[in-house]
Amino acid sequence: MVWASGWRLASAVSNAGGLGLLGAGSMYPEVLREHIQKCKEATNRPFGVNVPMLYPDLQEIMDIIIKEGVKIVFTSAGNPKTWTSLLKQHGITVVHVVSSVKFALKAQAAGVDAVVAEGFEAGGHNGRDETTTLVLIPAVKEQLEIPLIAAGGIATGEQMLAAMILGADGVQVGSRFVATPEASSHDSFKEVVVGAKEGDTQLTLKELAPVRLIKNEFYHQVVQAYQKGASLEELKVLLGRGRAKKGMFEGDLIEGELEIGQVSALIHDIQPASMVVQELITDFKKAKRKVAQSEW
Repeated sequence: MVWASGWRLASAVSNAGGLGLLGAGSMYPEVLREHIQKCKEATNRPFGVNVPMLYPDLQEIMDIIIKEGVKIVFTSAGNPKTWTSLLKQHGITVVHVVSSVKFALKAQAAGVDAVVAEGFEAGGHNGRDETTTLVLIPAVKEQLEIPLIAAGGIATGEQMLAAMILGADGVQVGSRFVATPEASSHDSFKEVVVGAKEGDTQLTLKELAPVRLIKNEFYHQVVQAYQKGASLEELKVLLGRGRAKKGMFEGDLIEGELEIGQVSALIHDIQPASMVVQELITDFKKAKRKVAQSEW
C-alpha cells in the first residue's frame, strides 16, 4: 500500500469499523509523523502503521511511532526479532507479515502478537515461494498458536468468509482500498486498477524483491531484460529509484511501477472506503447465511 495509504485512507477505514493502516514504506520519517498526527485528529478509533523493514531510517521511524503513541504496528520484509521486543516494551501490539509457514513460526518465536500470512496473489512485494492464499492459510493455521490474519486476493465478503473457513481469524485487504477516493495514489492509477482484467498482473523481479505489477511498458522492459539475460546489477539499473512513486503516486502509467494484486480483476469501481468496509461486512454475513442454509 505504498503511495496509497496515508492518513485520509487509514482514518476512513478505522472510522468505518476496520483497522486502518498507514503505509510507512513511502514516507520519510517527518512525513510519517505528520500522517500519524493527522490520523489521530481524524479518528478516535484504533489505527496502525505498516513498516517494511527493508527501507532506511528505521530507527527514526520507530522512535516516531513510539513517541506519537501508536498502539499497533505491522512489520514486514525483515526479521521480526529486530524490533518486536522494543515495540512491545512500549505497549505496542506487533503483527508481522509473512509468506510461508517457516517465517510464520519465526515471527511467533520472536514474540509477535499475530501474523499476517500473505498469499502469492497479493499486490506489491511478495513471497518467492509463490504459495497461494488457499494453500498458505491452512498450512500456517496447522502450526501457528497465535492469531492468524489472511491476506492476498481478498476484496469481497465471500473471499473474507473463505479465508476464515480456512482458519484465518481475520483478513487484511489492500488492493480494494487503492480504488477509493481517500487513497493517496494517483487517479490515473486507480482507473487502471478498476480496468484491470484477469491476467493483467504478474509477479517479477524475484532477484531483487518479488513484486506483482500491472503489465505496462515498464513491466515489458523488465521482461525484455530477462530475455536478454540481464544481470542483477542491470536489473537494479533498470528499476532505478522512484519507479513506484512515479507510477502509483505521480500517475506515469508508461514508465512507472504499478503494483496491485490479482484481485484487481474483481474491482470494478471507485468507492469511498466506508462503503468498501460496509460492503465487505454485508457480503460476508450474506455468504455466511448462504453457507449455513446450504445442503452441501
